[in-house]
Amino acid sequence: MVRGDEVSEVQRELLHTMPVFGGISEDTLDFLLQLADLRHFSAGEYFFHEGDNAASMFVVQSGRVAVLKSGEGKELMLKELNEGDCFGEMALLDLYPRSCSVKALNACTVIEISQQYLFRLYQHNLEQFTIIQMNIGREISRRLRLTGEQLFQSEGVKIE
Repeated sequence: MVRGDEVSEVQRELLHTMPVFGGISEDTLDFLLQLADLRHFSAGEYFFHEGDNAASMFVVQSGRVAVLKSGEGKELMLKELNEGDCFGEMALLDLYPRSCSVKALNACTVIEISQQYLFRLYQHNLEQFTIIQMNIGREISRRLRLTGEQLFQSEGVKIE
């Protein structure tokens, strides 16, 4: 757990450089980090599976993870994430189950921020909460645009 006096400058800087936490004060980062859980996963261990209930996002502090999608009896790796990347943030905006599975490719340490902790920020500082929500929306929108472009490129569709 990251709680209490265990908030490190490394963790604060990690969050500070991420788009989801852009424009967030150091006091707010400290507030979230004091609530957040520091979790460790072994190589091959799943953070969650596609279809699981969703209630938190994760920030990769160290290690590498694979984002996986299942279909037709196989698992396809959509993306590899590294230190400073985040995943699961859709859980902080919607009430749907996980859309993908995520597993550790090697030993990983992640910072887990739950809906419950974000709600505590809402109660503590509405402005900073709103900025994070807007940042998450922007990040999801950016990913959707990128996915749409990749889909278009892979289809090779010509407009006449």
